[in-house]
Amino acid sequence: MQAASTQVTLLRKPQVLARTGIPKSSWDRGVRQGRYPKPVKIGVRAIAWTSTSIDALIFDLIEKSLEAE
Repeated sequence: MQAASTQVTLLRKPQVLARTGIPKSSWDRGVRQGRYPKPVKIGVRAIAWTSTSIDALIFDLIEKSLEAE
């Protein structure tokens, strides 16, 4: 088993939306269009996103915003 430097957790959609501030409909559209990370299937009818993919998205959005200034 590989040791991770940061703990990876699974985030459900309400947690993702709270962390990113992106509205639900925009998030769903962005996932379908490939702008946002794809979810991981964690059950028959349940999905989640890894905390690392959401962190990477947040840092990328910040970086793009700073470049645009």
